[in-house]
Amino acid sequence: MAALVGYTPPKLPLGFDPETKPVLKKLAAARSALAELKGAASSVPNEGILLNTLSLQEAKDSSAIENIITTHDDLYRSDAVAARFASLAAKEVYSYARALREGYQAVRQTGLIPSNDILSIQATLEENQAGFRKLPGTALKNDRTGEVVFTPPQSHDEIVDLMRNLEAFMNDDGMSDLDPLVKMAIMHHQFETIHPFYDGNGRTGRILNILYIIRSGLLDYPVLYLSRYVNQNKADYYRLLQAVRDSGAWEEWILWMLEGVEQTAGQTTRLVQRIRTLMQEIKFKMRNELPRIYSQELLNNIFSHPYSKIAFVERDVGVSRITATRYLDELTRIGMMTKVKLGRDNYYINRSLMELLGNAQTI
Repeated sequence: MAALVGYTPPKLPLGFDPETKPVLKKLAAARSALAELKGAASSVPNEGILLNTLSLQEAKDSSAIENIITTHDDLYRSDAVAARFASLAAKEVYSYARALREGYQAVRQTGLIPSNDILSIQATLEENQAGFRKLPGTALKNDRTGEVVFTPPQSHDEIVDLMRNLEAFMNDDGMSDLDPLVKMAIMHHQFETIHPFYDGNGRTGRILNILYIIRSGLLDYPVLYLSRYVNQNKADYYRLLQAVRDSGAWEEWILWMLEGVEQTAGQTTRLVQRIRTLMQEIKFKMRNELPRIYSQELLNNIFSHPYSKIAFVERDVGVSRITATRYLDELTRIGMMTKVKLGRDNYYINRSLMELLGNAQTI
């Protein structure tokens, strides 16, 4: 392996057809699962619910791959608008979610993923403007042994050249007629191999995965839980990344990525369907037991913020503090929310939704 640490990423597209028979077979299953997820996501009445709730789940799982670990409690009792975070890890997870949402908005507006947007995503994650690596010395090491397993390109000019090529591959559909999911697997490997930043490469690369799927029209919202699959199979992820560099094992890598899309799309479809069912149940209960306070905006609030609080209801529903307090206390009275004091603040927890999110891995 040591002799191959200087592997040079090829220019894209690859010089051969990676869509083998096994890849095409797996591709059909992955696309079918994504189509089902796209339909399920469109059935939720307010896209903000999925963007707020599921983007935080993706952010939590992706950050965990980099050993940035936080709890659901710390995550949902943080207030990103007020820049008040329960922990440093929670702040980093929120930075990921913000980078994902900003990237998503940019792709929706332009239909492209230019280098400037990639730089912006990494800058949001790391809270700096370091840009592409300029100094040599970066090496990827085995966490357990400290052994150098791969040395990415060291020259700034080479990094910029490779990133320009990757940018063209992602945005110029005339460069390759490969299926978008196969292209996504190839571009993810290429990005992680170029390793263009000093920090934040893994998280930036995982955001680019979902943005590319959206750019390709396979999903409308960034709701695919691909980071959970990577986190659950981390050893295989790193082994297969390196196997392409060591022996050109592209088919095995692409099959693994397509399996991830198929699995996580299925899990997320089931989760979205259960969130929608739960919303319907709570909507029915609110309209029957609390008809004077029921509104779609209030329902959306307690699903967009599993840990809601008075300030959130004031802001989202457009009512006074006294009215927001009464709404949340009434929801608590009929068992729809649970009121807890965490630090100086009172939180109103949508326990049913939290149970769904906490058990998402077993759905």
